[in-house]
Amino acid sequence: MDAYERVTRNTVEVVTDDDLRALLTKPVKRVYAGYEPSGEIHLGHLVTINKLVDLQAAGFEVTVLLADLHAFLNRKGTMEKVRELADYNRRCFEGLGLKNVKYVLGSEFQLNREYQLLVLRLAQEITLNRATRSMDEVGRQMDTPTVSQMIYPIMQAADIALLGADAAVGGIDQRKIHMLAREHLINFGYKAPVCIHTPILNGLDGKKMSSSQGNYISVADTEDEIRKKCQKAFCPPEIAENPILQIFQHHVFPRLPEITIKRPEKFGGDRSFGSYADLEAAYGKGEIHPLDLKKACGESLVEILAPVRDYIQ
Repeated sequence: MDAYERVTRNTVEVVTDDDLRALLTKPVKRVYAGYEPSGEIHLGHLVTINKLVDLQAAGFEVTVLLADLHAFLNRKGTMEKVRELADYNRRCFEGLGLKNVKYVLGSEFQLNREYQLLVLRLAQEITLNRATRSMDEVGRQMDTPTVSQMIYPIMQAADIALLGADAAVGGIDQRKIHMLAREHLINFGYKAPVCIHTPILNGLDGKKMSSSQGNYISVADTEDEIRKKCQKAFCPPEIAENPILQIFQHHVFPRLPEITIKRPEKFGGDRSFGSYADLEAAYGKGEIHPLDLKKACGESLVEILAPVRDYIQ
């Protein structure tokens, strides 16, 4: 797999493809992703973490922003609480394979003069309407948005500039914020970042993944909890919007070279797959039963998440 294929696999879009191809030719290239400190690191976070692992393998220098000030502005808790969570999140990310990367706590540089002046200059250009729309999918309680939440996307643009990032990684819900950065940073002498967007995956029940619904698998879940959650998961015969197949595509095959569906001989015996495409094709033809698929999914996740559970204990 070449660098371009590795960087673009399992993405929704790259803005722009030409910019990415040009960036890949450079000897030094930097990418960043930001994470609001959270008490639960789950498969939703792992989508972008996997992408950062891909980018590191493709020769990028990776910066992970532990966005404590962003979390505070987005009403996720006190500064003391989010800083405590930031340290826990860093250990989770390292356990998931993000080692030998640069970790930056937002409040360590976002309060300096250069950063704040850039935020204010960007605020003069970005309309309130654009800022509000860019936060619609990532903001908390956006039916009654606060002024602090309008500062959030402007700060995210400033993060890209002051961290020296050539590329930014985020879920597709970050797209409008990233487009603000591409449009406005160039007006202040900074480059427009390449934006790499990953999909937002379904929760285990086939609905939007939500901490309030508990429809996700956390890195802190025990092996038995992982297996039980997978066995109870929604797994229709169809390919589209199937959360178990999404886990195989975005979490299992990027980390495991092969998976085996274990079955009694009377049901066809064990069957191994070396790629997600082959697994999807077999499932689509009805050659794999949903219960067997869910069991294999649970066992695969137990293997993948074992290192992080050991690391954070």
